[in-house]
Amino acid sequence: MSYSLETILPSDKRFNLKMDTLLEAEGIRRDGHLDYSCGLFDDDYNLVATGSSYGNTLRCLAVSSEHRGEGLMNQVVSHLCERLMGKGYMHIFLYTKLKNMKIFSDLGFYEIARVEETLVFMENRRNGFSSFLNSLKKTETESACIVMNANPFTMGHRYLVEKAASENKYVHLFLLSEEAGPIPFSVRKKLVTEGIKDLENVIFHESGPYMISSATFPSYFLPDGDSAIKAHAILDIAIFSKIAQYLNIKSRYVGSEKTSHVTGLYNSVMETELPKYGIRFVEVKRLEQDGVTVSASTVRQAIHDNCLESVLPMLPESAASFFTSPESEQVKKNIRAMADPRHY
Repeated sequence: MSYSLETILPSDKRFNLKMDTLLEAEGIRRDGHLDYSCGLFDDDYNLVATGSSYGNTLRCLAVSSEHRGEGLMNQVVSHLCERLMGKGYMHIFLYTKLKNMKIFSDLGFYEIARVEETLVFMENRRNGFSSFLNSLKKTETESACIVMNANPFTMGHRYLVEKAASENKYVHLFLLSEEAGPIPFSVRKKLVTEGIKDLENVIFHESGPYMISSATFPSYFLPDGDSAIKAHAILDIAIFSKIAQYLNIKSRYVGSEKTSHVTGLYNSVMETELPKYGIRFVEVKRLEQDGVTVSASTVRQAIHDNCLESVLPMLPESAASFFTSPESEQVKKNIRAMADPRHY
């Protein structure tokens, strides 16, 4: 039997209904974050296999139970990978159910981490994750960890790092390297590294694609239902536990969260999950100035409203110098163009 591969456009209600029906029949819930979908159709336009992608991640992969063993998943995955590579994505990730892991292993994907009885997270590089670990500067003694976006780096971030540094021999600070939000990674990295350069026991790392990226945790960057946020958080923590084991991390410090629903849920999941891996969850009350919580969202809102002067005390000297210099004009323009600068 011959099959035709078709793009499934978001506007095509008929094809989308077929895709949802096939996914549901295979026990898969359509992911809320998809930017491309395709399907294999038979001569009667019955959908027999489907797959989607979001960024450099393959999702929602399914073959009708009546057509297994025909190599249809290979065709779908090959098409999706060729498309992503054509867009410049050479490092590709995928989610799948544990029971389907062997199928994708045979297609050249390798396990990174799994959530038992739920899903496995894989990549198309045999030594991708191990190479990432080997690139990290290790500490032989027990250490702590902080993961931050720093969009931008504030006195609140500095306060959290100082506290962790004062309570631990070493602190591994991971800065999210994905380009998300109005401030480019190169700027965020500059402000963070300059803002912590006097803290000699803090070790800076770029997070790479394995920590709170659109591949591992898209719900961090986009609105989504609570169940999806929690599922992605559990997966992200499973990956983090492997990094923590490699670096001898025994504590993870976070700032308390009252404004971001996603971050608040993520903190809640960490509090439950991290001890399962022997990692202490340390929540630090946010720094306040004159009764106002110091936060990156407050700084962005002030920049958006052309009130930068009001939040300069919330910024370390290096960040304050940057935002009052001509060098920051494009970044400030990006923030002013945001519909909701407090969330993104």
